[in-house]
Amino acid sequence: MPPPIATTFQDLIDRHAAILLDAYGVLVDLSGALPGAAAWVDELNRRGKPYWLASNTAARLPESAARRYQGFGLAIPAERILSSGMLLKPHFEAHDLTGRRILVLGPEDSQRYAELAGGVVVEAGADFDCLVVADQAGFPFLDTVDAVLSALIDRFDAGLTVPMVLPNPDLVYPTGHGCGITSGSIAVLIEAALAQRYPGRAGLTFARLGKPWPGLFEAAARLAGTRDLVMVGDQLDTDIVGAARFGIASALVPGVLTGNRRAVDGIEPTYLLHPAL
Repeated sequence: MPPPIATTFQDLIDRHAAILLDAYGVLVDLSGALPGAAAWVDELNRRGKPYWLASNTAARLPESAARRYQGFGLAIPAERILSSGMLLKPHFEAHDLTGRRILVLGPEDSQRYAELAGGVVVEAGADFDCLVVADQAGFPFLDTVDAVLSALIDRFDAGLTVPMVLPNPDLVYPTGHGCGITSGSIAVLIEAALAQRYPGRAGLTFARLGKPWPGLFEAAARLAGTRDLVMVGDQLDTDIVGAARFGIASALVPGVLTGNRRAVDGIEPTYLLHPAL
């Protein structure tokens, strides 16, 4: 495999039919837009280049996310946003979860994603048929995770099957002043506790939907009408590995989550990009 090519964002626009952008660590952090991100988006809009945000977040609906990005000076319309929350609908349809009672960990928009997918969202403490860990915000962390774990154990002890779904498999994200944990870390915690409680028992893991799994890439390829895509991201384990598995190019924006790493499991990005400058 040839080493990554050092290149510019302008060159990516010229080389590929469509651009996929991660959000956190590429365009924004918790405090706002990263330096130069608005220029990237403006250039894509000016040239009419097909592009989409392919984001693992399930915390904001596209309309909410677009308003937030626009407030940061990023002229990204809602129709350019693909989020892992949007993958709940095909997953629910494929696994007979439409019409089932869904307990959602996450803010209001996360619950709305589950409703739009055909689920009946229930409050914490109510009986549920399926658990969706959508985000790390929107609930009191320790009390809620303790209660959910206890409820799962009660159900598994009773011989019930409880599907568990994780739209966002990210473990960490860049906050702008360091790193924070995401819903993926909550899922890993729950899985580890269940594995200790039920050693060797199958069916105690989450169905993972977002990058590096193919759902977001498949959606983008359908919209673009081509697989001549390049995924611009800051996470090797999700953005870069996911693009490689899907068979498209990738561009790594090095940051706090990669450190000095440039490969994972032998998979390297196609390109290396400096942060948006």
